Amino acid sequence: EVQLVESGGGLVQAGGSLRLSCAASGFTFDDYTVAWFRQAPGKEREGVSCISSLDGKYYADSVKGRFTISSDNAKNAVYLQMNSLKPEDTAIYYCAAVWSYYCSGLPYSRWTDFPSWGQGTQVTISS
Repeated sequence: EVQLVESGGGLVQAGGSLRLSCAASGFTFDDYTVAWFRQAPGKEREGVSCISSLDGKYYADSVKGRFTISSDNAKNAVYLQMNSLKPEDTAIYYCAAVWSYYCSGLPYSRWTDFPSWGQGTQVTISS
């Protein structure tokens, strides 16, 4: 069974940084695609970043140049380094996994396309 657990959220000032972690069990990242989604109050859940052995990495335009996704195969974990944070980055952040998915498809996909989800971690950015 695929299990995902996020951690690393918190409250920081605008311009600050956070590093989110997604610890996985029940699968290996060699075969799965992992994406980070976020959902703010009143907004749809949106994909912000993705990593896959099939086609590499993807970033939404809103976070490109500020966020970096990475993986540690030895720890079976995926990370999202978030720099230059803005108040509009405030949301609950989730990691999600799906087998054999191309990250280039993320902007055209629905969040329901990902069957496995973590519990979410709150990120709050003060102005």
